[in-house]
Amino acid sequence: MTTQAGENGEALRPGDPAELGPYRLLGRLGRGGMGTVYLGEERDGRRVAVKVINRELAGEGAFRDRFRREVTAARRVRRFCTAPVLDAELDHDPLYVVTEYIEGPSLEKAVAERGPLPGSDLEGLAVGVATALAAIHGAGIVHRDLKPANVLLSSTGPRVIDFGIARALDAADGPTRTGQFVGTPSYLPPELLRGEPVTPASDVFSWGSVVAYAGTGSAPFAGATVPEILYRVAHAEPRLDGLDPAVREVVAAALGKDPRNRPSVQDLLDRLVGHGRADPARLAETLKATWHGAEPAFAQTPARPSHTPAQVSGHSSGQAPGDAVAGGEETRRDARPDGFAAPGAGRSG
Repeated sequence: MTTQAGENGEALRPGDPAELGPYRLLGRLGRGGMGTVYLGEERDGRRVAVKVINRELAGEGAFRDRFRREVTAARRVRRFCTAPVLDAELDHDPLYVVTEYIEGPSLEKAVAERGPLPGSDLEGLAVGVATALAAIHGAGIVHRDLKPANVLLSSTGPRVIDFGIARALDAADGPTRTGQFVGTPSYLPPELLRGEPVTPASDVFSWGSVVAYAGTGSAPFAGATVPEILYRVAHAEPRLDGLDPAVREVVAAALGKDPRNRPSVQDLLDRLVGHGRADPARLAETLKATWHGAEPAFAQTPARPSHTPAQVSGHSSGQAPGDAVAGGEETRRDARPDGFAAPGAGRSG
């Protein structure tokens, strides 16, 4: 994965396109196993993220069919707490998908540089990511690769990116086209390791791992090697030491080994809000009004220098501390704004 440099990311390289359809490309934002992400600009000046699919994948008929199905489904996802798909080229080379440009660090980068999220920021993160999953599942999609690098901390709240597209890499007779797992092992659900179907409950497990990382600075099944991590995911209890009690109980429930016993996404939201049935659309609007933003959220800890001005939809910034990567992919506030009441806690934002 390349590192961003300057306002427009890394400079375009020889051979990179200058334009794709109506989009002018300004720079490279990253590269992963599926393709290269560029910062693009529409004719009216609005910036977008453009993910161009690798030629070797685009040349496979089965991949193109899966990619078309998954992007078509992703375009149905409601916008709240996600980076919506705006456009796509599904028929002619090069294949690409265009999403909203989200400015702000990934959760992975923010926690690695500034430490765990405190208090109401953690609760807001938990609610925001669960709200995004409600929108994604509502469109009939399972994210499949929810991890800290795929959660961006924008000025209007957490945004989940790269939903559904990972499935295009799956082969009909195995977990992926290469027989490996796509994603970061610490955030994979145990049923995937057992060869069982991936369902919305699988995303709930990944949600629990992401929130645990956000609140402690470490993945709950972190280890030094991929086999060690996978063993812990499948058999060990999660490490939740230091996780805020306001979210610990619901996170522990989400990390159950049996997907049938995990709470649904709606259950997560109901328990986090703490007053009846939660409406994801209204929660998304509340988050916009009460979210502290990516920088103020870490006012307790001086930020270490960073040369990365923004993360972007479709770009994974790397691996979380203590995690190996499989599949080749790579001021605590006393006054809380009204919005969410976590179990056993006061009001939070």
